[in-house]
Amino acid sequence: MKTVKFKTNINCAGCVAKVSPFLNDHEGLESWDVDTSNPDKILTVELEDSDPITIIEAINKAGFKIESITAFNNQ
Repeated sequence: MKTVKFKTNINCAGCVAKVSPFLNDHEGLESWDVDTSNPDKILTVELEDSDPITIIEAINKAGFKIESITAFNNQ
């Protein structure tokens, strides 16, 4: 299992509700959380075998901005 962190613009409970279906149905994703109190709105994801790029694609599909703050190759 690896932990990956992203900077996002998911800034409220309503935004979290909008991305929930995209992340909850994501295969290989063990758990996720958005720290909306952090100025960078940090999305922390626990992945089993899934490629972190698929998380970026899912969040973009939900209509939000996302940027990796974790080096994928250091996991």
